[in-house]
Amino acid sequence: MEIYELKPLSICDTNSFIVATEKNNAVLIDAPADADYILREIEERGLTLKKILLTHGHFDHIGAVADLYDKTGCEVYIHRLDLPKLSDDTGMLSNYFRVKGMRKFDKALPIEDGDIILQDELEFDVVHTPGHTSGSVCFIVGNVMFSGDTLFSRSIGRTDMPDGDMDAMRRSLKIISGLGGDLRVLPGHMNETTLSHERRYNYYLKQASEAE
Repeated sequence: MEIYELKPLSICDTNSFIVATEKNNAVLIDAPADADYILREIEERGLTLKKILLTHGHFDHIGAVADLYDKTGCEVYIHRLDLPKLSDDTGMLSNYFRVKGMRKFDKALPIEDGDIILQDELEFDVVHTPGHTSGSVCFIVGNVMFSGDTLFSRSIGRTDMPDGDMDAMRRSLKIISGLGGDLRVLPGHMNETTLSHERRYNYYLKQASEAE
């Protein structure tokens, strides 16, 4: 497995990642914007895009989905509760942030907590982590967790926007804190971190883990 981090995209400087399999297939974690750039990065590495895994349904994580689907026919996965956001300007927050030109998408496949998404030798475990949105998820493959907008380096995703829920976020953080091992954490914004670092220094994660 090889992981390639793309440049920050969208007006929110959103991270996205290419995960390459041994058979030169690619799984894309989030698709913020600029489908041509993303596809060029995939093809220049000799890879074929097979799947897009969406951590949640906000505009800055889904902006290139429709174009990438049109160009490749790849499968797109998102949690059932965030599925409606892909075709709703209000749900994806494009209206909230006054972003124009978002393409809606209605061909995504719904996923649930505990699902495993397979691509060649790789298994992506789905961990439902509501809080930033009701359908936010983290994806774990090997010793890597793609945390979307749930967990950041020494911080967490916002819960004050529509469909956010701080109580749900605390419960999700408690689940994350209890995961085994020291995972490499690749978030939706800002720099990568590790779960052991966040257990030690992330105020929100520490508070959630100590809660009854």
